[in-house]
Amino acid sequence: MKRLSVVLLAVSVFIAFSQVVEPRVKEGYWSVHIQITNNPGNIKQETSESICRSHAYDQYANQQTKTRKGCKVISEKAAANTYTLELECNSNGSVVKNKSTTTYTGDTAFRRESHSISTPPQRGVSESTVITEERYAGSCPAGSQPGDITRPDGSKFNNYNKK
Repeated sequence: MKRLSVVLLAVSVFIAFSQVVEPRVKEGYWSVHIQITNNPGNIKQETSESICRSHAYDQYANQQTKTRKGCKVISEKAAANTYTLELECNSNGSVVKNKSTTTYTGDTAFRRESHSISTPPQRGVSESTVITEERYAGSCPAGSQPGDITRPDGSKFNNYNKK
């Protein structure tokens, strides 16, 4: 189930970036709060992390969405401060349908609600809802690079600068 949560979280994180032009957010250090609810069982997980982002990092995330193996964009729309994306992915023998809506508050905050249905269920999970709230927190700390993600335990990883 942890692996499914990571896959769904990755889809959720990349959902905000695609072909339709959506509001651009500030470069810098962002706090991220993530709530995941998996069903059946209404199993909840919650975490927080931070990310150092740049517009180039956001473009990289956009490219990852467009080229993710086994996924296709069903629809996407951008209007004023809202961006909606529907994806369908083939993952580990399941079809995962995901609909995500991101609502922006200027260029310093957004909230994304992402709902996924897996057929057949993956590791016992048939539905997952991921709510992500991100807020601009200022400049990236000294020594940080775009794409640096800091977990609650202080560990860091960066897939962007490993390309």
